[in-house]
Amino acid sequence: MDYREVSVDREFLLTLSYGADYHEEIESFAADRDVEAARDGGTGAVEDVELGIFDQDEFEYETVAFEEPLEVVACMGSVALDEAGTPVADAHVTLARPSGQAIAGRLERATVFSGECYLRTFAESLDRERDETTGRDGWAV
Repeated sequence: MDYREVSVDREFLLTLSYGADYHEEIESFAADRDVEAARDGGTGAVEDVELGIFDQDEFEYETVAFEEPLEVVACMGSVALDEAGTPVADAHVTLARPSGQAIAGRLERATVFSGECYLRTFAESLDRERDETTGRDGWAV
């Protein structure tokens, strides 16, 4: 295990815009407020969703599309800088269908119906890097 201690800097409560792209809302907010590293969580409802499930043999995400309204039961994510220094949102969600059936995965794409997001920023910037053993991106500590 590797680790790095970070200091909490700022905290924000966001109401996401109806019809917006989930990732674009978070990334635009982060860029406008110079957020280079953060943890986020959220609730709400989305539609036109694409989820990714990581294939541990192929080292890539397989995606599944859901063209239906879904409730955001839980959403946990982060913001970190990409190679170009641009904030990028990464989120993993559990979503519910009206039947109560849950589906989950990495949020690749979603249109916001309604949403709230809590964003806790860190004083230090964080970069993402690929772990050669697992093929997954994570915080560079």
